[in-house]
Amino acid sequence: MPQPLPILNVEDLHLLYGNIKALDGITLEARTGELTFLIGPSGSGKSSLLRCCNRLEDPSSGRILVDGEDITQRNINLNRIRRGIGMVFQSFNLYPHMTAKGNVTLALRKVLGKNRKEAEEIGLAQLERVGLLDRADHFPNQLSGGQQQRVAIARALALEPKIMLFDEPTSALDPELVGEVLRVMRQLKEDGMTMVVVSHEMRFAKTAADHVVFMADGKIVEAGPPGQIFDAPCAERTRAFLQEAHH
Repeated sequence: MPQPLPILNVEDLHLLYGNIKALDGITLEARTGELTFLIGPSGSGKSSLLRCCNRLEDPSSGRILVDGEDITQRNINLNRIRRGIGMVFQSFNLYPHMTAKGNVTLALRKVLGKNRKEAEEIGLAQLERVGLLDRADHFPNQLSGGQQQRVAIARALALEPKIMLFDEPTSALDPELVGEVLRVMRQLKEDGMTMVVVSHEMRFAKTAADHVVFMADGKIVEAGPPGQIFDAPCAERTRAFLQEAHH
């Protein structure tokens, strides 16, 4: 079987905050239809890397290619680029005065210029995809954290991104709500969505990821399939981190 092509190529990426190296020469690829999982201690650069991948942060040097296009070019149209890159954050960032449906359809109307009817059809289909069709007319304060996060996922999916970035999508949730968000993410993977996920959910990484990347101090320490990283890590740093994570 031919290898799927990378949809995301990160080449020798550096990010400096003053003299602190947040990212120190990261090279990474995420292949089409695969789930790439970033793990590592706090402050290892995982979120900074994700934020560079949709240009919420501007890298100091290096290149990021999305579907073959260098998104780190100076004069690039960021709005156009971000349409192809869905981002789900730790906080749900929903508009409190808009219903679930309103939150999901807003960008379809404002960004893609779709009319209300078309936007609603797409929005409702995406809410159904995350299991929330019956909550379309609820406001965020009428939804649990897990439901709000699923609305945020539906909102990102509505723009039909080429790749989805998840930055700690379950860390603000009560433990009993984490599973419903991971279920949606697992379903997306089965549907063939390319995903890069930063998370502490190691069990999910073990069972759902194609590729696990362990980062520390702004560098990639090691990367490989989950079986290798979790069961037979090469680096001492990885072993120590995983032991700590199991406690």
